[in-house]
Amino acid sequence: MIVHIVMFDFKAENKKEVIATTKMMLEGLVEKIEPLLSMEVGIDFNGSERAMDLSLISTFKTKEDLGTYATHPAHLEVVAFIKEHATLSKVVDYIK
Repeated sequence: MIVHIVMFDFKAENKKEVIATTKMMLEGLVEKIEPLLSMEVGIDFNGSERAMDLSLISTFKTKEDLGTYATHPAHLEVVAFIKEHATLSKVVDYIK
């Protein structure tokens, strides 16, 4: 199984609304992209200097399935929205 984790920080402008919209858009991908087995999206409540604003954990059967997800038009739409509003993102992919 492949685990894909991404964390984001967002610009201050309309931050709460943007984070809520991002969460909703990401969670909607599960029903749109077949190889996406699961997705958990969390909004940070900690607020510490080290914290990121939002994280997602998604799972796939294979690396190829992750690639299909990465290039799927529904995912690319979410990526475009995030790129407009994010200041930083970090990713880790691993085999479980």
